[in-house]
Amino acid sequence: MDANVALGTGHETRGDGSITRIPLSPHDVAALPRLREKLAQFWSKTGEDPRTQFARFAEWTPIASGVTFDEDSQGTWSEPTNAVPREVILHLHGGAYTKGSAHAFRGFASQIAARTHRTVFSLNYPLAPEAHVPVAFDLVVSTLARLCAMYDSVSIVGDSAGGGLVAASLSEVAWPITAVVLFSPWLDLTLSGASMTDPSIHDPLLARDRLADSAHAYLGDAPPDDPRASPLFAIPQQLPPLLIQVGTDELLLDDSRRYAAAARRAGLRVQLEEWEAMHHVFQMSVAELEGARRALDRAAQFLTT
Repeated sequence: MDANVALGTGHETRGDGSITRIPLSPHDVAALPRLREKLAQFWSKTGEDPRTQFARFAEWTPIASGVTFDEDSQGTWSEPTNAVPREVILHLHGGAYTKGSAHAFRGFASQIAARTHRTVFSLNYPLAPEAHVPVAFDLVVSTLARLCAMYDSVSIVGDSAGGGLVAASLSEVAWPITAVVLFSPWLDLTLSGASMTDPSIHDPLLARDRLADSAHAYLGDAPPDDPRASPLFAIPQQLPPLLIQVGTDELLLDDSRRYAAAARRAGLRVQLEEWEAMHHVFQMSVAELEGARRALDRAAQFLTT
């Protein structure tokens, strides 16, 4: 067993009432070291275009059965069998603002669509360095306005940088949002969280220097604490029902912890789930990890109840 993977009981524990800590299941105690080895081998390959390589990684997430796709220039629609009418989920993908696409994340979006029985629209937002703050941010806000005009219920999910875009948009959206789920969101482009330099964290997907390069590419002339890029520094006065899921073995752990704590100080309710020994956006590994499947099930329940 990997020295960084602690044996869990499989039973969740609760902290201060707003934090749920979920230990590894016995299945994942065995599965996680094998997955980390697979990730290390994948990312050790050099010479490939970074965006192509990242797309191949995103496509590891299998496409859920019973979900069909319709793609256009704006993004990808994932349509599950027996979708609830007049309800939609906006999905914003990760990739450190420099990589990723709606097409590459079809598998992940389909897993959400199949579990929620809702149509999921994954937006193709412009990437850095070709586009800087606030181009992607403005597109997300206008897309939410369009969806709210088309549907009776609009929820939002975002992973990593996509989670940061979701959180940033909440300060500008005047329309009612039903629910929000953030998977390992990047909420602070100043990279000031303690987990960024914690030697006990061994994130197999992220490195601080690469995050710094991506932040520089995305920010352009904006300061790193601009709330449109770092929503940690501008918690809205009101929030829709919000769930954050984060692993305890990832560099962005303290982004989620600090956002949830700041929201609580402002009198807002944010549910934070900390998944023991899990890495960045572990929910994508539904084929390998029981915890990934459980986390998506919990997220789907939050989005639909």
